[in-house]
This record gives sequence, structure tokens and C-alpha cells, in this order.
Amino acid sequence: MRKTGVAAHDQACILAEGIRQAAVAGVTMNAAGQVAANNAEIAFCRAVIASCKANNNSQGMKPYINALKQLGTGGS
Repeated sequence: MRKTGVAAHDQACILAEGIRQAAVAGVTMNAAGQVAANNAEIAFCRAVIASCKANNNSQGMKPYINALKQLGTGGS
């Protein structure tokens, strides 16, 4: 993730990435692990989108909306 120069947004994204990494660190290589990894990715993308809206004038959301679509959420 690239820094934007907007401190609140950058910090929110760093925090979300740390939580995502912690969530996927112990996942197992089976169906339940895949679900856990997908859920961590969904939560991460939603956190970044929320921060884009709150802190970055809604800029930078598109890749995360696309990721949510690929994860089966419809983009939200």
C-alpha cells in the first residue's frame, strides 16, 4: 500500500494491514482457513474504503471495491 501523505488515512491503512496480517498468520490450508483468509481480506478492504471516505476525499477506493467484488461481496 502506497502512502498518500494524509496522515490519518495512512495510519488507518497501516492499522488495517496489521490486523489483516495477524488474522491470516495462523490460517490453515483447508476450507476453513480459506474462509478465514477471505474474511480478513474483506475486513481489510472495507477498512481502507471507510478511511478513504473519511480521510482521503473518497480517493483510492476503486482497487478495494474491485477486490471486494472478487471476494464475492458485490463491492461493499
